[in-house]
Amino acid sequence: MKFAKMQGTGNDYIYVNCFDESIDDPPAAAKFLSDRHFGIGSDGLVLILPSDRADFKMDIYNSDGSRAKMCGNAARCVAKYVCDSKMADKDMISLETLSGIKYINIYKTDGKVTSAQVNMGSPMLKSRDIPALIESDTVISRPLEVGEKVYFVTCLSMGNPHCVVFSENIDSINIQKIGVEFENHPAFPDRINTEFVQPISASRIKMRVWERGAGETLSCGTGACAAAVACILNGYCKRDTDIKISLRGGELSVKWSADGNVYLTGSAQTVFTGEIAYDGGAR
Repeated sequence: MKFAKMQGTGNDYIYVNCFDESIDDPPAAAKFLSDRHFGIGSDGLVLILPSDRADFKMDIYNSDGSRAKMCGNAARCVAKYVCDSKMADKDMISLETLSGIKYINIYKTDGKVTSAQVNMGSPMLKSRDIPALIESDTVISRPLEVGEKVYFVTCLSMGNPHCVVFSENIDSINIQKIGVEFENHPAFPDRINTEFVQPISASRIKMRVWERGAGETLSCGTGACAAAVACILNGYCKRDTDIKISLRGGELSVKWSADGNVYLTGSAQTVFTGEIAYDGGAR
């Protein structure tokens, strides 16, 4: 099976062109291929597929085999893959995802895609849409007991469910412990991605992220968008401003525009391409 290993601000996935390849059991393939000791190593598996609704379709599986609805970092890498491989020749592509069709503006240097901007759509703030079983219509700075400690959380969906927690020092957080507790909290029936956010200024924040099904990752595109929206809702940042988000894998830029949409801009890089002998669901 031929593949490309790609990353966006350290959020690394294995990309398979399913115009040419076939994977019969994507969850099993994701678990095996993502293993950093016995497989290729990644945060998950991304399938690039034909679509009858958009230019292409993206199907994402986390490293534990669970399915993800959307990933902004992966969307940028898909745009780079299809453009660099001449499957598309334009400055914007449409991409079908489980959270709807996303539109991606593509930026090139010397004919190669170096970065992209994804229209991530509007944030979903209603508790029932996240979903979050918290007794309020929206969850903005609401108390939640997690691991015998009360946190004030802001929850929303950017295609995936997110819980944002503000902290004065995110580097001191035992994310391996608290991330699991948040992810599996009974308030979140579909599990949750958790962003630990340290506001720096009205246009800059630091963030660490615990992704459901993957653990701590170096970056998360939908998580960065959720963090920016939460900062605006809680008065830390201003709307319709480019908010710079420093993650362990690099920097992303997010704007919650006056048109209601959230725009995510960041890099996309190919790490390497290759071919792996794998018969556990791929041929």
